[in-house]
Amino acid sequence: MAQQLLMPKATAVWLVDNTALSFDQIAQFCKLHPLEVKAIADGEASQGIKGLDPISTGQLSREEIARGEANINHKLKLSDPKVRVPESKRKGPRYTPVSKRQDRPNAILWLVRNHPELKDAQISRLVGTTKSTIEQIRERTHWNAANLTPMDPVTLGLCSQIDLDFEVEKAAKGRPLPTAAELGATLQPTQETERLGFSYEREEEKEIDADAVFAKLKSLKSTRTDEDEDDQY
Repeated sequence: MAQQLLMPKATAVWLVDNTALSFDQIAQFCKLHPLEVKAIADGEASQGIKGLDPISTGQLSREEIARGEANINHKLKLSDPKVRVPESKRKGPRYTPVSKRQDRPNAILWLVRNHPELKDAQISRLVGTTKSTIEQIRERTHWNAANLTPMDPVTLGLCSQIDLDFEVEKAAKGRPLPTAAELGATLQPTQETERLGFSYEREEEKEIDADAVFAKLKSLKSTRTDEDEDDQY
């Protein structure tokens, strides 16, 4: 894999401020346009950008800068990296040790039952199996289906908990939200909620009889008068 310059624009800012390299040399090294380098030198395109020293990052040597300053036609070259990072291999089915391959059907059965949202490709990545095996276990047509016992693949050592959580979270993102029927909870019909158990019916207001009210007040007054006379004796 070809080595690439880290933070080209920040590197260009440092080279403009700290070297006598030409705009064309800096532009060629940082993969920028010469006019963009000129704008950096004029302060028009470098506002808020802190220069990055390519010498401290090990991407350019002082000797290479000196050669460029002495020869305007010299093209700067990236320094060889001190550490070689191996290229990542193409991701494929997970390798399963021979001693644990007999546990894969049990792990597949556990995943199918406990995480039905997982796709066959995800299960294959977790336990290192094939889609045909997953389909046989899901449809109970596997040759050893009667003796299979669902077992957690993390406990079996076939995958890590982090890998399992990642695949489950990834599958859950594309899964539609569960309906109310799936959750086992439904809204009650309005006919049920309107039955509140008590009535708002008001008793009919009785007509007020003025004569009866005055008669009752008169009787109360006479009763009080008799009581006062009895107290005097």
